[in-house]
Amino acid sequence: MNDDTSHDEESSMSESTSESDDDIKESEAHSVSSQKDNDKEEEDNEVIKAILNSQKLQTNRPPSVVLEDTITDICFHPTVNNIGVASITGDVFMYKYNNEETSLVSTLELHLKACRDIEFSEDGKLLFSAGKDLCIAITDVETEKLIRTCENAHEEPIYTMTIINKHVFVTGDDDGTVKLWDLRQKGSNPIFSIKETEDYISAMITNKDAKYLVCASGDGYLTTLNIPERKMHVQSEDYDEELTCLGLFKTERKLLVASSKGKMYVYNWGEFGLHSDEFPNVTKKSINCMIPITENVVVTGGEDGILRATSLFPHRHLGIAGQHEFSVEALDISNDGTLIASSSLDNDIKFWNVQYFETLNVAEPVKGGKQKQLLYNLPSSEMNNRADFFADL
Repeated sequence: MNDDTSHDEESSMSESTSESDDDIKESEAHSVSSQKDNDKEEEDNEVIKAILNSQKLQTNRPPSVVLEDTITDICFHPTVNNIGVASITGDVFMYKYNNEETSLVSTLELHLKACRDIEFSEDGKLLFSAGKDLCIAITDVETEKLIRTCENAHEEPIYTMTIINKHVFVTGDDDGTVKLWDLRQKGSNPIFSIKETEDYISAMITNKDAKYLVCASGDGYLTTLNIPERKMHVQSEDYDEELTCLGLFKTERKLLVASSKGKMYVYNWGEFGLHSDEFPNVTKKSINCMIPITENVVVTGGEDGILRATSLFPHRHLGIAGQHEFSVEALDISNDGTLIASSSLDNDIKFWNVQYFETLNVAEPVKGGKQKQLLYNLPSSEMNNRADFFADL
């Protein structure tokens, strides 16, 4: 074989091998491309699933309610799926709710000025309301008729109210006066009145024994009254902040007090002179309201619009349970304990499903630094944690 022939054969074999290699590379490239397409499609499907699951979380609670007027208080009915909403105009709106809709049932025109507090009786048959017009009104929920009113019940606007039992309730006003009322008494006079503070009574609470009534005030005092003896029991030292809201925990053995500086103080029930523990503040912004979720977990509503869940023992910030654009002003929990409702200065009421707290391990901290822990969103929140959102991808 001459050199030319040998060279031609080698050239031909080289070209054949090159074409074969190109085919293999092309096939491999196509295979890789197909795999990438499959992976991307699978990833897209998982993202869609994650989005759908996220949306599903938002359907296990009623739609929000938005009013034209400022909302001053909210209160769940104790036996049916209704919620009362007090407004700055003095009206009380009754809504019924389910996971598909919230609808207005009735409008009660009860006060000439802002209705500041509403409470249902334990059986839900009566609605108590108090307002800036100095008036106390008691309404039959079924007939929507006033059954009793007390005009000029206080000398200053009434700020808050608490029901002690089926006969007795108590009111506190802007000037620090507390009055005890008994429905069995005729007329419009309280059975007891006392003034031990110089600023508004922000919140009042008692336990099942109804021996002590604990009152928080804007001038930083925790004042405790002896209800049966109708006299002051003890007053705490002055806190350099407004005391804003109260809650009972640990089968009513622990009292939690929150402040305008974002702090929380724990008292042993019956020992009201000095707090036994203090929780450092999260944001330094006011805690405006609180609601016990379990015997150990509280959800607080803040001036920053955030609903935060906190474990008391051990003390741990559990995360964000919900959020508003503006300051949270009122909180309440439904009759079956599955929902909390919150209202804000945006004139809206939002509902949050909190059933997960029944199984939440409060002893397991959120992984990451303090900042991540404070920003962690719980299942009820409208926001998702990115790590959880893509956890299965």
